[in-house]
Amino acid sequence: MSREAYRVIPVGITRDGVFVLEDDDPGKFALDAEHLPEVVDNGTRIIWPEGGADRALRVRRADGVIDDLGAVDVVLPILHGVHGEDGTIQGFLNILGIPYAGGGVLDSALCMDKHFMKIVLQAAGVPVSPWVTVTSARWDRDPEAVRADAAPLGLPVFVKPARAGSSVGVSKVADPTELEGALRLAFAEDDKVLIEAAIVGREIEVAILEGRRGGVSRASLPGEIVLTTREFYDFEGKYLGGDGADVVCPADLTDAEISAIQELGVRSFDAVGGRGLARVDFFLAADALYVNELNTMPGFTPISMFPKCWIASGMSYSELISELIDTALER
Repeated sequence: MSREAYRVIPVGITRDGVFVLEDDDPGKFALDAEHLPEVVDNGTRIIWPEGGADRALRVRRADGVIDDLGAVDVVLPILHGVHGEDGTIQGFLNILGIPYAGGGVLDSALCMDKHFMKIVLQAAGVPVSPWVTVTSARWDRDPEAVRADAAPLGLPVFVKPARAGSSVGVSKVADPTELEGALRLAFAEDDKVLIEAAIVGREIEVAILEGRRGGVSRASLPGEIVLTTREFYDFEGKYLGGDGADVVCPADLTDAEISAIQELGVRSFDAVGGRGLARVDFFLAADALYVNELNTMPGFTPISMFPKCWIASGMSYSELISELIDTALER
């Protein structure tokens, strides 16, 4: 972000849910495979506005002194997973009356829950991969019934938590004996899990931005995840630059394929009531195009697909950040 155009107030959230005033040092949170960054409790406490016309953000220092940080114009909720992109923080900011970038309560909650996301997309006529949803209680009660339900999906299948992100808790199952272990891994993240049929095809992603001033939503050039040695695009490949997965944008596609992907990406975004931005992930099979999922706050690291796709489409990284802020302020 341009520090000339914006005055940035970095707010961190500890693992215990404490809001603290952070240092404005992007390098402090650089992703490193050897040492993942973490917000620690530095003794400060963010005091949120009281609502109404009040937009003043304050901080109580470790010594008890309260300082005024100024009026908040807009919040960038750059958070993944539970509380960050499931509508929770969005509802909190709605109550405070503070504008924020990205998805709202409904689209965030829908897209965080892969089960309901698929139901909504299906209802809108968007093709999704076949799946079975299973709860931990049902698996404990009747595992054979779950196996019977999943059998028509064939093998391999992917087992993933319904409400987690960043490919945490996801496994590829190639043999029936692996199903129980995969489910246990996913249940450690969520008590609701999806078993999905594996789609043979290319992994294509497209970046979506909300239309400005009532305009239609916009899609970037599509990109492609090219796997060389990885079974699937996991957490390490997404965030830590691990070997075995390359992010390529623009993807090598025909004009007809690009148009179809962009059109279906916008349809999917609109179907879930998308706001701000989203990344739509596809499987491009030999005979069809399937939507895998929507991410309402996609990765923004230098190796992430969302900024790469918009940069390939003619928008710089800093312009993209400004676009999100301006869209939030207009709303």
